[in-house]
Amino acid sequence: MSGTHFRSIALVLASAAISAASLRAQQANPTEYQVKAAYLYNFGRFVEWPPKVAAGEFFSVCVLGQDPFGVTLDKTIAGEDINGKKAAVRRIARLQDAALCRILFISLAEENHLKEILAALAGMSVLTVSDIPQFAQRGGMIQFVMRENKVRFEVNLTTAERDGLTMSSQLLKVAVNVRRSSQPGD
Repeated sequence: MSGTHFRSIALVLASAAISAASLRAQQANPTEYQVKAAYLYNFGRFVEWPPKVAAGEFFSVCVLGQDPFGVTLDKTIAGEDINGKKAAVRRIARLQDAALCRILFISLAEENHLKEILAALAGMSVLTVSDIPQFAQRGGMIQFVMRENKVRFEVNLTTAERDGLTMSSQLLKVAVNVRRSSQPGD
């Protein structure tokens, strides 16, 4: 793929991701977590879940552990629909509650329990996202990384496919790295 083509696709997805956060925040330069919140919202638009997950009234975007977003995630998701469902933010303290989530952001505070968390989520069709170092290498699906002072992401396609999730080619083109590897928590 040409560099120009990649940059234009990246610009379109990044622009879409940032627009929700920046419109709500009314800031010229969105913060790191405003951008991450917008990405979480947009991941829901670029990932397809298996039909068994389609039941339920809400499309839940959840945070497990210490919440680094504060009200930013709530403001980004408020009033939005994802895949025909009303989007809702949930903060969960117990892993058992993750079964109700479509997207689960796993906070850095949970790093010591990551292997157990990912093993428990295997097969549940929950999109796992985090900024824990080596998250994608260790079996998480999408890892936020900083590149040139910008929020980017890596994808572990093997884990997502194993759990029945289909990621749009547009999403994969914008990822800084798409890997095929690893067992949960490795």
